[in-house]
Amino acid sequence: MAKAKFYYDSDTLSYQPIGKNKKKIFRNTILYILAVILIGLLGFAAFSTILKSPSERSTLRELNNLKFNYELLEKRMTESTAILEEIQQRDNNVYRVIFEAKPISEEERSAGFGGVNRYKNLEGFKNSDLITEATQKMDILAKRLVVQSKSLDEIVKLAKNKAEMLASIPAIQPVANKDLKRMASGYGMRIHPIYKTRRMHWGMDFSAPQGSNIYATGDGVIKSAKKSRKGFGNHIVIDHGFGYETTYAHMNKFFVRRGQKVKRGDLIGLVGSTGSSTAPHLHYEVKKGNQKMNPVYFYHNDLTPEEYETMLILSSQENQSLD
Repeated sequence: MAKAKFYYDSDTLSYQPIGKNKKKIFRNTILYILAVILIGLLGFAAFSTILKSPSERSTLRELNNLKFNYELLEKRMTESTAILEEIQQRDNNVYRVIFEAKPISEEERSAGFGGVNRYKNLEGFKNSDLITEATQKMDILAKRLVVQSKSLDEIVKLAKNKAEMLASIPAIQPVANKDLKRMASGYGMRIHPIYKTRRMHWGMDFSAPQGSNIYATGDGVIKSAKKSRKGFGNHIVIDHGFGYETTYAHMNKFFVRRGQKVKRGDLIGLVGSTGSSTAPHLHYEVKKGNQKMNPVYFYHNDLTPEEYETMLILSSQENQSLD
């Protein structure tokens, strides 16, 4: 039992018992309760941080493992992208050059990844940046792999057709050296024989006696064979495939018909001076795709280095053409 406490009252000259202050007791009680609650909350927070439930620990391990795997995946995709870029460089600068195929542009390889936000559903998470970046790299890598796979399929097809392609590319002179008088005019700006003005001459003029043989410069199919008193006069066009066409103009006569297949070196007609021609000669043109090419680059099969050098010099002279 607690001892009673007294105080000395000077008015009554006696000891009086000390009474309890209810307000003070109430305040102390409230403070005690608040202190207990605060200590409990701090203890629970510390306890829950140190000692997580089995489910929480499992979830945390999965999240950490997922983050690690994403980082590892991103690293591997970066390495794969570097390897793919090297293959793409060889594809454009080696394989496609060998087979004269058009290089694939960067726009074609990376098409389909602009505009709308494809990864909006990945936003709002703790590791959204990491997941979005990895997903984006994966999509781009997959797209580039598809494009590269199709490109290699095309290269394989070109390789299988290499023999046919080499036989089809125009590679000889259309008029034999023994029949040539001279190289009358080459590819480039030349003086027109009738209008006496400088105009683009899109082919080469081979001056030869009337009736000299004209040969197909590569395998192909006769695309057209026309007789005319204007322009090219009697002329034929051969479709060699692989984007190549050759034109033989101002012929005296031709021995082929439309749709007929010819081989390199086949006799297709005779030198003449029909159409807008001022002297017997063959006007010869080479076209690749929609672009007319300088024919002088296509005589590598029947000329020695010395003869080819002479051909280059003669064809580059800015003289008057014959048509």
